[in-house]
Amino acid sequence: MSQKSWLVDMLLCLFLGYLGVHRFYEGKVVSGVIYLLTGGILGIGAMIDFVIILCGGATDSLGRSIKP
Repeated sequence: MSQKSWLVDMLLCLFLGYLGVHRFYEGKVVSGVIYLLTGGILGIGAMIDFVIILCGGATDSLGRSIKP
């Protein structure tokens, strides 16, 4: 289990997902920069990430699960 908060991750993705802020929070800096430069891969990537986080499938940079 990750030390990261599921609720914080979900809220960051919901409100700032198009900037990749949730990716930076998870420790995934490279994909965070990609999201930042592409607007969350045109918003589609941010929506997919939001669903993954809601379903409990999100992980941090070390592969540990971020669960509710």
